[in-house]
Amino acid sequence: MVMLTLSDVGVTLGRRRVLSGIDAQFAPGSLIGIVGPNGAGKSTLARAMLALVPTEGRIEIDGVAPATLPRRELAKRIAYLPQGQSLHWPLTVERLVELGRLPHLAPMSRVGAADRRAIERAMARADVLDLRHRDATELSGGERARALLARALAVEAPALIADEPLASLDPGHQIDVMELLHAEASAGALVIAVLHDLTMAARYCDRLLIVDAGRIAADGPPAAVLTPALLRTVYGVEASVETGGVWPAVTILGRAPD
Repeated sequence: MVMLTLSDVGVTLGRRRVLSGIDAQFAPGSLIGIVGPNGAGKSTLARAMLALVPTEGRIEIDGVAPATLPRRELAKRIAYLPQGQSLHWPLTVERLVELGRLPHLAPMSRVGAADRRAIERAMARADVLDLRHRDATELSGGERARALLARALAVEAPALIADEPLASLDPGHQIDVMELLHAEASAGALVIAVLHDLTMAARYCDRLLIVDAGRIAADGPPAAVLTPALLRTVYGVEASVETGGVWPAVTILGRAPD
């Protein structure tokens, strides 16, 4: 189990202030979506949680600052699926997924039986078993996204941060990935996903953080935060939000008038 706490977190990259005054706590057993317009700071927030960018304020993983943890130990606690990752080496998909076990291996050691089982489970859950012998550099965008998700799942960490895990996926595989992430959270993991599809986020996430201009504009259950007024303010759009079903259904009607 992992508890992640952010207190007055800020990030400045170059001369640009990207995040300011971020306060949030993320508990295990929940799927949390981070949404917001392009350039709002969503991916930077995800990277800040992993000490991948210089930060101000306080970030703690179970009371420990991630920047003070050895990278191998941090990787055991939080698996990370970055956005738009390129593949440059001609590895098979199986070998790519095997790299997810590196945090658990001593230097120069080989994967053992337990590692092999974790790799098989990850490939099955990400629906890439049939791709195991394919060259990962020759995969389609959607296939590559699922293979990289399998690599993150192979870590079997108690927390997962996924930055735009639905990019390049067709609607069916988008549903598969969101159901998988929701199942991970239901089994006790902390899962944080940066998302653009508001209806997918509303359907599967237990909680949404809406980030706008580097600050949290709203934080709460999807039905509470996805309002036409907030979508108009944050995204500059007119939207219809139907709340009569199991989850809110968001329909974008057009640009809001200036």
